[in-house]
Amino acid sequence: MANAIAKKRIALYGSTGSIGTQALEVIRANPALFEAEILTAQTNEELLIKQAMEFKPNAVVIGDETKYQKVKDALALTDTKVFAGEAALEEVANFDGYDMMLAGIVGFAGLKPTLKAVEKGKAVGLANKETLVVAGDIVMQKAMENRAPVIPVDSEHSAIFQCLVGEGRNKIEKIILTASGGPFLGKKPNFLVNVKRDHALQHPNWSMGAKISIDSATLMNKGLEMIEAKWLFNLQPDQIQVVIHPQSIIHSMVQFEDGSIKAQMGLPDMKLPIQYAMAFPQRIKNNFPRLEFKKYPSLTFEEPDVKTFRNLALAIEALNKAGNMPCILNAANEIAVWAFLRNRIGFLDITAVVEQAMEKVHFIENPTLEEYFETDGEARNFAASLIKM
Repeated sequence: MANAIAKKRIALYGSTGSIGTQALEVIRANPALFEAEILTAQTNEELLIKQAMEFKPNAVVIGDETKYQKVKDALALTDTKVFAGEAALEEVANFDGYDMMLAGIVGFAGLKPTLKAVEKGKAVGLANKETLVVAGDIVMQKAMENRAPVIPVDSEHSAIFQCLVGEGRNKIEKIILTASGGPFLGKKPNFLVNVKRDHALQHPNWSMGAKISIDSATLMNKGLEMIEAKWLFNLQPDQIQVVIHPQSIIHSMVQFEDGSIKAQMGLPDMKLPIQYAMAFPQRIKNNFPRLEFKKYPSLTFEEPDVKTFRNLALAIEALNKAGNMPCILNAANEIAVWAFLRNRIGFLDITAVVEQAMEKVHFIENPTLEEYFETDGEARNFAASLIKM
């Protein structure tokens, strides 16, 4: 009997990052189910070449054009086509030869290729929060028009998505996004003022790239997830709640209008939501570690401290204000995190930069896609001027 699931060809955007490398582990473990059709990286040409040698994709893109020749030469004897530059990311997303894009590029850079995939009616496994934070209305509208399924890969949104399977006709009362609280849970500003980069990068439960690790430490990550959830699940801001759950076993919950709550649980391991999105609607076997309840005798929950971790309060403000405000929030935060990772500003300065950008950058109630791009540029320039970059 033939395998019931047709082989899925995956366009893996951000193949050298944390999401990308874990997605390739899933592909490696399931060669009958998945193949890597397209691989893209921004600057890590060494790993991209290695991945291309192993997975033999149809095409690779290296974002940094100065590394094009090196990648081209390395893959000269293979059948893999080599492209370079930002425009090539969109161009390759326009190819017909893949079934699903796994959008793992960090930040605003993921928006254009993701939009292209959605316009082509391709399924998108979305690991890039910023795409929906910046232009969620436009992306989801295009997804609907082109019948392009958007399947979340973020562990929290994957959890909600999993809880909603089979509940299509039932109204959501609210969703509850869980947050570990990051490495500084319970700390106050007098402690945070001295936090250094390496300390902030040490997440207690998840292994993630630098940008998301810092966003988790400031709780901005949860704020971005609230905005993303609004678009993914068509919710009002007051239907989205955040609760601190330091054990990271419950990945998120959905409360229905009868008061019943469904939760999705498991060990904190990104490979699970990645595999779930890639194989959806099937669940496939794996040998990932299993949750043993006896090792977690108590699961605890508390309110987030938005007075100390003001990034979450700012994100909630952006969520309520809507328009291009989440775009401003995101752009300023990307610049501020970049500066913090290079020891140019302090930990609490990240919030200050975001807050000033939200006050000063031109607000637009119903932005076009073009205006989102303009807002992104304006907010970045404004944030950069504060940091004197």
